Amino acid sequence: MYVGRDMTELSMIPKSEWKDSELAFFHHSFQQIAPYLNAEGQTIHREIIEEIEARGGLKRNEATYTQGTQLSYD
Repeated sequence: MYVGRDMTELSMIPKSEWKDSELAFFHHSFQQIAPYLNAEGQTIHREIIEEIEARGGLKRNEATYTQGTQLSYD
């Protein structure tokens, strides 16, 4: 379950100030409902994708003792 800021709060700040976990969660959520998004929803999803790409993606290349290779947004 996601515990963090909701879309109402996040929509008031630039995507560059979002945490990786927020980007990952909302990207996954928008991906699931993509066929049903209106133009505004598609724009928000595209901005999220662009921010993820600007950060170099969300995947980790190496696992550590405390962190796996996949980002968890729970």
